[in-house]
Amino acid sequence: MLSPRRSDGDINHKEFPFLVLDANSIISTSTPPFTVSTHRGFLPISDPPFTLPPPFAPLESLLCRMPIVTIDGTPGLLSSGKLGETVENELPDLSGEVEKFKGDAGIMNAIYRDYSFLLSAYLLEPCHQRFVRGEGYGLGRQRLPVVIAKPMVKVAEIAGFKPFMEYAGSYALYNYRLEDPSFGLAYSNLRLVRAFEQGLNPSSSEAGFVFVHIAMVSHSGLLISGAVEALNGALTSNRIRFDTGMEDLLTALKKINQVMDTMWNKSKPNGYNTFRTFIFGITSQSMFPNGVVYEGVSEEPMSFRGESGANDSMIPLCDNLLQIKMPDTPLTEILQDFRQYRPGNHREFLQAVKDHSEKASVRQFALEYPTSAELYLRALDYVWEFRWRHWCFTREYILKFSKHPTATGGSPIVTWLPNQLQAVLALMVQVEPYCSNASVSVSDSPGVKDIQEIMDLVRSQQVTLTKEVAKYSAERGGAPSVRTS
Repeated sequence: MLSPRRSDGDINHKEFPFLVLDANSIISTSTPPFTVSTHRGFLPISDPPFTLPPPFAPLESLLCRMPIVTIDGTPGLLSSGKLGETVENELPDLSGEVEKFKGDAGIMNAIYRDYSFLLSAYLLEPCHQRFVRGEGYGLGRQRLPVVIAKPMVKVAEIAGFKPFMEYAGSYALYNYRLEDPSFGLAYSNLRLVRAFEQGLNPSSSEAGFVFVHIAMVSHSGLLISGAVEALNGALTSNRIRFDTGMEDLLTALKKINQVMDTMWNKSKPNGYNTFRTFIFGITSQSMFPNGVVYEGVSEEPMSFRGESGANDSMIPLCDNLLQIKMPDTPLTEILQDFRQYRPGNHREFLQAVKDHSEKASVRQFALEYPTSAELYLRALDYVWEFRWRHWCFTREYILKFSKHPTATGGSPIVTWLPNQLQAVLALMVQVEPYCSNASVSVSDSPGVKDIQEIMDLVRSQQVTLTKEVAKYSAERGGAPSVRTS
């Protein structure tokens, strides 16, 4: 049940204190690349460096020769399974070079990105070789050589990441360059810096997979400014500010969902699994039953979650702002664990939004007035749409092509997303009655669904989702564990 109405005396009338940068903010080489801003959103504050300093030439040489298909179209080291031996024969320990560049946060992030690509390719190369032969993944390499382990641990500590590949800091959001800087972040102007398979070809599925994520996050600036304005409206009991912020939030979410829907054409379902092998993590994966020893760092095996779009910050921002409570299940514990795999400033921002949303009782503030309640419900609808499309991707890109039981981040592939989806759907049912007396409906705008249409689909999807989880769980020999209300 929703909690009782709050009184204005229950909150401190101070605005959201977290510093969010804008286009006029002064940044320096020491500014963390992933500092939240209203003009770049959750993208890096500046475009990533795409070449490394000269001392890291041996690393750069390996990465250029590494992809299954290199930039000139010839087979790379991963195509023949020769990356591992080449690393062991050629790569020196460059850990002593890392600290020389610690004053340049962008360069440190680029070094982290590049070591994370080499690390993942090295560990998972044997799994890829088995996959292309039609076998199971089997075991990855259980030991990471010192020439990768020591510099990776050092650069990850300085840059503020786990010593493993992450979504924002390496694989996706820091892994692009602009073909022509004057054209900015236009989709056709994006190119990958590093790739595992055919990603250096901008029309490939691997490139499309990353580019769509970048294009989605390019709209997160308005999402952030809208969230902050709505939060300030609730904190100061200013209804106009709250509604204005929510309208901006809706505009951003609509654009993000529209871009997300282009994934079907930019990265084909039958092409995803050919590079997916390399973005698995260690935690909860059969390829690494006992973790991985980072030689020269510790003989105690280490374990980290893999790259996952679930580590993006956009939907967690909405969860925290809108106070979407997830069920108390082991699946939600995984969701909470994912919080560690985001850039530090993102984590701090999301936590600050959560804390101040609770202080302002944002959900109850929205439900006290029908028009605000409708804006709130429509925001939930966009969050649901995002997660539903993610579930559809899981079905069509993974479940139809692979029997592997866990996603790249180590979550159960069938039940993890539905756990969150059902929580949003259930909250929408609770909120619906508060929208019935809206004096000016947002749905009066052309092309916008009315509340009844939204809720009819919600109730239908609750049933559909339960059936789909049961179906896929039965096919894979597991039992569904998703709440339906």
